[in-house]
Parts: sequence; C-alpha cells; structure tokens
Amino acid sequence: MKVSIALSLFLIFSPAFFASNSSSLPMQDWFPKAPPIPQPNGDIIHVETVPELFQAAETARPNDTILLTDGLYKMPRYFELHTDNVTLRSASGNREKVILDGSESQHGELVGVSRCSGVTIADLTIQNIQWNGFKINSDTNVQNVTIYNCIIHNIWQRGVKGVRVPEENRNETRPHDCKIQYCLFYNDHAKRFEDDPRDTPENFNGNYIGGIDAMYAKRWTISDNVFLGIQGRTREGRGCVFLWHHGEDCIVERNIIIDCDLGVALGNSSGIGEGMSRVHCTNFIVRNNFITRTPETGILADYTKDCKILNNTIYDPANRLQRLIRIVHDNDGLAVMNNLVSGPPIRIESDSRMDIRHNQIGDFTSTFADPTNGNLHLVRDFENLIHPALRLADVEDDIDGDARDENPTIGADEVPENPINPRN
Repeated sequence: MKVSIALSLFLIFSPAFFASNSSSLPMQDWFPKAPPIPQPNGDIIHVETVPELFQAAETARPNDTILLTDGLYKMPRYFELHTDNVTLRSASGNREKVILDGSESQHGELVGVSRCSGVTIADLTIQNIQWNGFKINSDTNVQNVTIYNCIIHNIWQRGVKGVRVPEENRNETRPHDCKIQYCLFYNDHAKRFEDDPRDTPENFNGNYIGGIDAMYAKRWTISDNVFLGIQGRTREGRGCVFLWHHGEDCIVERNIIIDCDLGVALGNSSGIGEGMSRVHCTNFIVRNNFITRTPETGILADYTKDCKILNNTIYDPANRLQRLIRIVHDNDGLAVMNNLVSGPPIRIESDSRMDIRHNQIGDFTSTFADPTNGNLHLVRDFENLIHPALRLADVEDDIDGDARDENPTIGADEVPENPINPRN
C-alpha cells in the first residue's frame, strides 16, 4: 500500500504516533482519582513538537498556559520553566498520553523550575532519566510549585528534588506552598548500576533512589499520590517522601505506598553535620496514609519537633528490620496516635518528650481488603479486632476523604458506625 508524503511525515514526526499504551500502567481501581484542573484562563501556547516545547518555555509570559498535544516527546536535554504563573499541561488532560522522555537526553535531569513562583505542571508523564525527574531549583528562589496528576516513571535518583537553599536570606527564599498531588511514582525494576553510573558500590551501592526529596520545605502539601516499587539495588533506598533540612508546617496525607524501600522519612540521621540544622522537621503532620511492605522503615521520625503521625495504616508483618514506625534521635513534642500497625511494634530509639498512645499493633491481615496488592481498607471483622480511635482535631476525614465519625476508626480508613453500604 502506498502512503502519501503528508501521512509519512505525520508518522515520523507527530508525537501522537508514539502515544503510550495505558494498559501497561500499574493502576488499581481504588487508587485516588484526580479531579480535573480548571481550564486555562490566560493566553495559550499550543505545542506539538520538542522544538516548540523549548521555544514555548522561553517565550511564555506570566499566566500563559503551554498545552501539549498527545504524544512522546524525546527530550534532547534538560528542560526548564522560569516564568511566574506558567502552566505546563497536556491538551487532552490524559496524563498517559503526553510523555516527556529523557532516555536520549545529554543531561541527567529532565524538567526543572527556576527563579519563579506559581508554576503548575499537570496531566503528563515524565520518564527515563538518571538523576532527577522534576527539579525544584530552590536555591534560585522558587515558590508555589504545583505538580498535579503526573506520572513519574523510571527516575533513578529522585522523582521530585528540592535542593538545599543558601543560608543568605533563607527564610525569604526557601520553597514555600508547593503541592505534589495525585501523582503516580513507579519504576519497572529495582535500581541497577547501569541505571545510574554515579551510584557505585563505593558511593551508595545502587541505593541512591527515592520519590520526593526536599530541603527547607515550608507549608508543602504532599497528598493523594501513589508510590510503587521505588527500590534500591539491595532494597536500602531512600524515602518515597523524604523531607529534611529544617522543613516547617508540611502535610503528608492520603498517599499509598506499596513495595518501596522506605515510606515517609521526616529527617535524616546523617544530616546534622556542619551547616545543617539540628531539627529537620517542625510542625509536620503525617496522616491517613496506606503503607505496605517497606523493608527499611514505614514512617521515620528523626530529628523532629512538634510533629504528628496520626491515623496511618502500615502493613508489613515480616519487616526485616522490625521498623514499621521508627522514632530515633531528638523528637521533642512528637505525637504518634491512632496508627494501625500490622506487624512489629513501634520502634522507639529516642528519649525525647513525646506522646505515643492509642496505636494498635497486631496481625490484621484478615481484616484488610487486599494487603497483597496494598489495599488496606477494612472489610471484615474490624469491630472485633480494631479498637475505636481517639477523636483528633487534626484528623477530620480518612484516606478516601470520608468524614470521621464521632467515634472514629483507628488507622487511615474510616468505617462508619452505621454504614449505608457496608463493605463486605
């Protein structure tokens, strides 16, 4: 069959020709669904090719929206947004159909944000880069970044990285009010040496990998994300959510973490050297998360102050280090309440003043909907096994956004006292 010249050029150059097959995504029906973001209200820049994408980033003005046609965009180098209030998003709203791929990039980082405030990146996929997927260059005064409903796939150091902020004017320039919501972080396999040649046996032995890693974060919200298979070479990788270097007032909630090395890390044991803060996280809340099989640790509190770990459900009966919740070093004012821990008890390695109570530890495998696949919703016999929770002002709803009863359920999943449609 003859193909016209116009059609031949379309097949060669149109990104739509390379659109992904959504059936390969590791999705489950019960994962959080992102509400659509509002339609653009400023000027729109339509993009169909990689050169047009780079040009759009240079010419965009404040409040412009860059709309990407569905397809695979093979990125030749690092790409950066540096204009206030610019939005980068897929035209279709389907995050599986716009793919920024770094497999042929000359750089180790894929998408960056520098010297600006109010950037939104939504409804697209980034994949295949050695170091950082989304790079928040917080050493250049970046604020108010939103990463929404994106897929972060095969990123071999950090899916989202927020770097150290210089000491001069740090309180003014530190990254504040950023949001990472409804994103899917997943890798096809545990990290290998060939994925990141810098991560050598002499360095981190193939374990320098994590999901979100941010320093000096202030008023961040990390919510409704899914993390799957974020694993180091020997299963000693970093946190799916790793916040340190004097972060303040952040919320980590309603995330689902399955078969990753470390779930949520507030602080870093090695991070108190010269020039580093003695307190890594102040006034953080970690609540309503599902965490399944994290061999390093489920939730870590390490050099924190006045933080709260509330109503999380963690499942890992065979955890190799016996650390589903680990509390180590200084944690003055830490509150750990209403957590449902299916596996080893809370590991306390701290003499700080803390409030640790009303957590339930045991084997609740039969109570969960599908713990093998990370679904820790309560479905059977919960009344006989799961105690009522404390009523807490900081926990008004559950992992699904359902309101808590006056006599709430312990853990992340609220089961109504008199449900109209009881789970079975």
